[in-house]
Amino acid sequence: MAPDPAPHLIWNVDEIPTDLRSPILIAAFEGWNDAGEASSTAARYVRDHFEAEHVATIDAEDFFDFTVARPNVCIDDNDARQIVWPSTGIHVARVPGSAHDLVCAIGYEPQLRWRTFVDHLAITAEAFGASMVCTLGALLTDVPHSRPTQVYGGTDDEELALRLCLSPPTYEGPTGIVGVLAAGLRDRGVTTASFWASVPAYVSNVPSPKAALALVERLSQVLEVDLPCTDLEIAAAAYERQVTELAAEDDGTMEYVEQLEADFDEETVDDPDSLVAEVEDFLRNQPGT
Repeated sequence: MAPDPAPHLIWNVDEIPTDLRSPILIAAFEGWNDAGEASSTAARYVRDHFEAEHVATIDAEDFFDFTVARPNVCIDDNDARQIVWPSTGIHVARVPGSAHDLVCAIGYEPQLRWRTFVDHLAITAEAFGASMVCTLGALLTDVPHSRPTQVYGGTDDEELALRLCLSPPTYEGPTGIVGVLAAGLRDRGVTTASFWASVPAYVSNVPSPKAALALVERLSQVLEVDLPCTDLEIAAAAYERQVTELAAEDDGTMEYVEQLEADFDEETVDDPDSLVAEVEDFLRNQPGT
């Protein structure tokens, strides 16, 4: 008997759904690629909006150093203590009004055996017949919280680049799991795209629903469907207001924000080059690279 090519992929259903329509797999991971928790928040928002079904899990055992990414203890509805491991959940959903259904892979960036981890995600994409894989990320940059969130998108697929106004990837340097995943899938002939949202560096420890909203809006273009975002819009407005109030309490911070606003306003809005450079500098200068 041949060995299982994906021994850590645990299915929660008796039969894998085979009737999905040209599904798009969205992948987002907490950690190095997820400033302001924007990419993971965006992926979960889309997953929950379409009431996606949890169909599989990539078990954490061989992919994590649990002294770094520690499991959590929680109390369930029956008051019993449960251990929650940092695994990757796979969910599927039908998307009304779209030509594409949805597969979501959401978890925490693994510390170990990335190539094997990518193999498991590639097998997942193949099992559902994914027509495309879209990875999400977010990075800290010198941008003001009071201006529209910039989102950089990249793909090697010419048709997709034209439809979504994306650029071919040019970055060289250290990468996270989303970069390794995209490269591994491209090598297998799978169409991939990536989206990165910019998050103000001066509020690095605060979740950014505003950046998450910008990513969701891009995902709605990928899925070619209107995606109501009222909850995120309310949260984004509250975020902007609260950060403005905090910045106003310190003259130095306020001056810094005003300078960022002036710099932002002077840039050419339709020119993505500055954000591309920010993405590349961010990835090169991360600790541990």
